[in-house]
Amino acid sequence: MDNMTTENIEEYRHKLRHSAAHLLAEAVLKRHPEAKLAIGPPINDGFFYDFDIDKTFSPQDLATIERDMKRSIKRNTKFERREISKNEALDIYKNNPYKLEIINSMPEDEVITEYSHSDGKFIDLCEGGHADKTGDIKAIKLLSTAGAYWRGDEKNKMLQRIYGTAWESEELQKDYLDKRQKALESDHRKLGVSLDLFFLDPISPANPFFLPNGAFVYNKLIEFVRNLYEKYDYKEVITPQLFSTDLWKQSGHYDFYLDNMYMMEIDDNEVGIKPMNCPAHAVIYRSTLRSYRDLPLRLADFGRLHRYERSGVTHGLTRVRSFSQDDAHIFCSREDAGNEIKKFLEMLRESYTAFGFEEPRLTLSLRPEKRAGDDEIWDLAEQQLREVLSEFDENFEEIEGEGAFYGPKIDIFIPDVMGREWQLGTAQMDFSLPERFNLEFINSKGEKERPVVIHRAMLGSIERFIGILLEHTSGDLPFWLAPNQVNIIPISEKHLSYANKLCNELLERKFRVLVDDSNERLGQKIRNSELKKIPVMIIVGDKEIETKSGSVRTRKYGDLGSLDKNKLIEKLLTF
Repeated sequence: MDNMTTENIEEYRHKLRHSAAHLLAEAVLKRHPEAKLAIGPPINDGFFYDFDIDKTFSPQDLATIERDMKRSIKRNTKFERREISKNEALDIYKNNPYKLEIINSMPEDEVITEYSHSDGKFIDLCEGGHADKTGDIKAIKLLSTAGAYWRGDEKNKMLQRIYGTAWESEELQKDYLDKRQKALESDHRKLGVSLDLFFLDPISPANPFFLPNGAFVYNKLIEFVRNLYEKYDYKEVITPQLFSTDLWKQSGHYDFYLDNMYMMEIDDNEVGIKPMNCPAHAVIYRSTLRSYRDLPLRLADFGRLHRYERSGVTHGLTRVRSFSQDDAHIFCSREDAGNEIKKFLEMLRESYTAFGFEEPRLTLSLRPEKRAGDDEIWDLAEQQLREVLSEFDENFEEIEGEGAFYGPKIDIFIPDVMGREWQLGTAQMDFSLPERFNLEFINSKGEKERPVVIHRAMLGSIERFIGILLEHTSGDLPFWLAPNQVNIIPISEKHLSYANKLCNELLERKFRVLVDDSNERLGQKIRNSELKKIPVMIIVGDKEIETKSGSVRTRKYGDLGSLDKNKLIEKLLTF
């Protein structure tokens, strides 16, 4: 293991976890032979198996199943592979509709395989791969249960899913479980409720309700982006929510994105709620004759977008059905595209620094086999992006064949405090949209020329970014972004008047301040402030009244001691 590359380690873990899924299926059938097996793939950091069974697995069930799995590991039996014909497979699995559906979907010439262990006592339809023996799994843990629609389609039957994790050592598993526990404690959905930011209600599935604190954060983020837009010369526009089907057919979304759109009829005409802004921005561009002197044209839009995400994939703020994003499109000449990408990356770095994110990881996705535009424009675009990325981060990764059909793209990933990676920003060059909408400008020679469109976002969906930021910070938002920055805590009622006076002075300096005027004991007041993750506490009592000061405690910098009002304000201005 010591000499294995990262790629080989991940491949090895993939096999371990796929093998663990088979042990899970075996253990469930041992206790519940009536269960029908669906699928059990390895996933990132673990595995799952879906079962058709008329029960919900309890924590006690998981503990029992896990013990059975560990016994199977201890027996250390070999995984055996067997090839079978399609007819054999159909006969073997004739009583399992899920396996039959999989078999029938396979091409006639595809090799069908089974894998067995426990000396052939457990066999499952599977393409592999697996560990050599069950004993290769050195650590295993069942984590949770959930309902899951077959094939992820809510029209299908709801199955029972069991999640687990498996590792090549107990130490690695412990480290993972510790991080997972931290992630659970920092779950943005829990923080949203405890910090009075947002909540979710089945009355509007996958659409969050933002409370005053959450709305403040939301609007503050938009304000932050708007300030950058002013600096980098973006022009904000407002576009309609509803568009005729004609627009979606012209843009291609009617053919390729219809299942994710909300459609309706108005005045006997079919219309769609916009899932993205680019077609509307193309309409703005073509609304007047453009010259090379008008370019680059940078159009920004915070309009609401609506996408039909299946219930099985929605998740808190990170996967919703209605959202806004710091969405912008740059219309420019081919020659200027590289420089525009460079400016965007500069803006992006400035943005991420403000949130305390580490240096991002960048990827460059190159031309796919099926694509719009000729090789000449792809060559130019890819070289431009390659040169820009080399200046920004020489360690960027090139990915062959993963570009969008309409152009190459840059994706930006940031790691959070738990080591998870999130894709936030993106910059995508588009050769197709100008063709579809017949976009032109008059170049310096007086000739008509197609512009290039750059789709770009820094934060992405505002909703999703808030969710990621909450988990990254465990709810300790940057001072400038916190809805309540300072909590003044009088030790007793006789200190309340001074606390209110200090509060008013700080409010005049545009700080966001609360005064805890409750009848709670001092210790409980401090605890309440900590639970609300307010960045600064100022405790005032007799001494502070006498010296016109405040005893300052911060979540980020610790106890700062007693500061007079002027020094206190000076210090707050540095946060």
